[in-house]
Amino acid sequence: MSENENVVINDEVVSYKEWLITLLIMMIPVVNIVMMFVWAFGDETKKSKSNYFKAALTMAAIGIVLSIAFMFLMVFIGILGAAAFAM
Repeated sequence: MSENENVVINDEVVSYKEWLITLLIMMIPVVNIVMMFVWAFGDETKKSKSNYFKAALTMAAIGIVLSIAFMFLMVFIGILGAAAFAM
């Protein structure tokens, strides 16, 4: 028995009804974050849905990093502005 026989790839199409349920679940705070990880890395999730949520998590991580960097930039500019104003 090879390793490839244990892997189940679910290439089924995600139905309209399933997307509606997914979008309704994504409207619930905290549950949406947990479900994003479940759908992204779960073994029984359809491949297209899994790829979508992996991409969504990647974009969310990039947005968080850029927001934090922008916040530090604004704080730094504020400190410089306050120092220049105090002189």
